[in-house]
Amino acid sequence: MAHGALIGAQDDDPPASVWSYDLPDLAATHRLARLLSEELAPGDLVGLSGELGAGKTELARALVRRITGDGSLEVPSPTFTLLQVYESAVGPVVHADFYRISGAGELVELGWDDLTERAITLVEWPERASDALAPDRLDIRLDLDPRSGARHAVITGSGSFVPRLMRLRAFHELVQRTGWDGATRLPVQGDASTRAYERLVRPDGKTAILMISPPRADGPPVRRGKPYSAIAKLAESVHAFVAVDRGLRAVGISAPRILGEELEAGLLLLEDFGNEPVVDQNGPIPERYLEAARLLVHLHGSPLPQVLPVTEGRDHVLPPYDLEALLIEVELLTEWYVPHLIGHQLAGSVRAEFVNLWSDVLIEIVSGPTTWSLRDFHSPNLLWLADRDGIERVGVIDFQDAALGHPAYDVVSLLQDARVTVPADLELKLVSAYVQERRRSHPDFDVGDFARAYAILGAQRATKILGIFARLDRRDGKPQYLRHLPRIEEYLLRDLAHPGLSRIKVWYENHLPHLFHGS
Repeated sequence: MAHGALIGAQDDDPPASVWSYDLPDLAATHRLARLLSEELAPGDLVGLSGELGAGKTELARALVRRITGDGSLEVPSPTFTLLQVYESAVGPVVHADFYRISGAGELVELGWDDLTERAITLVEWPERASDALAPDRLDIRLDLDPRSGARHAVITGSGSFVPRLMRLRAFHELVQRTGWDGATRLPVQGDASTRAYERLVRPDGKTAILMISPPRADGPPVRRGKPYSAIAKLAESVHAFVAVDRGLRAVGISAPRILGEELEAGLLLLEDFGNEPVVDQNGPIPERYLEAARLLVHLHGSPLPQVLPVTEGRDHVLPPYDLEALLIEVELLTEWYVPHLIGHQLAGSVRAEFVNLWSDVLIEIVSGPTTWSLRDFHSPNLLWLADRDGIERVGVIDFQDAALGHPAYDVVSLLQDARVTVPADLELKLVSAYVQERRRSHPDFDVGDFARAYAILGAQRATKILGIFARLDRRDGKPQYLRHLPRIEEYLLRDLAHPGLSRIKVWYENHLPHLFHGS
């Protein structure tokens, strides 16, 4: 076994919850401490067991120093004090030793629950009071080989730590395989999704992006036994990202190169596109938005397959952005925005009328032309790559929910940006630029049909986002998204002005009059 290498569970181990880690020397112990410290968060508990001299205190000391960021910190054994508390940037770190404790009752006198509730807690000899410890924890059993002096660790995840341990092992294997072992991990601010991102920085200064996107768990069934994600055609795993990424790069679009992957764990190591956005403090940078519009012209004019390879023997089929998906999205308005933010419930007949009106106009959308709809083609997911040329200067980083839909959808997504105000005159200028370039390459391109589809999908998307942002506030505790509602409401009014939406506009006037009167 390679020194310091994590290996899979043996046949008689609990499935995917146990690792073995060789510790031939002190440096290996420090590597393990670094690996674990980057995973631990406030509220986590780590039990350290093993005979005297097995290295429990040495590992705990290395963990405390890593978490506090102080490599020279004095970390004495808490055998006689029972516990020591250290401060760190993420909160307190509690280092405890239960060797002299006779049972869980003694922990009450120490105020154990209050002390450890928001701390990272490291416990030596946890078996002395195991019934007082949380069932969701990481247990590390250390054994010493008396002949060689080498140590061996068996790491077991319990409860919520099982999937975390799986991802940590996958991460370790990924960075070892790709040459990114030892890189510093820095969090990258994400958005409303369940994905997380980190920037890996190697000692030589090179960087990469780690995308953490575990398989999506099915939510409760909402219609015909299917969860919302299935109806709305949302990607269930990272496989979709891999397939579309390679498909985009195959047609000359700057999606990040995939440097390494652990597909089942939902981990991807990606080319780092940096931090230069397509917006500034004043809003959209017109020339960058124009290049993004040209990117869509190129994409929509390219022959695109529906089936994309993921790995050998496994393909991803782009789902249709069909009527069922479009309708369940607009229904978020009546489910979340109206009752929770407007403050009243709609009668069943009113909601049925809403769905019927939308069905009538969306039928023509799903019967129209189709292309790849990336579905999240807007400023948070676009980065400016100044060292490239033409449309390759627009880096696209979010597309795992891509589906086969109308070409107007992504144009609307770009030019009616939910988080950045796109002035009406700039929107019109860029829509015109898109239309002109499409007509040059496809003389049969119907401008009138596109304009109608643009308005319909703009209203559909604004309606959906009003519901999503209300849901993020009320269900997910993220009220910061509410500040975007006035912008989205203004986009909705722009779209409802199109004659093709006259009947739907009347519904909004009757049931959401504040949109039109500002009250």
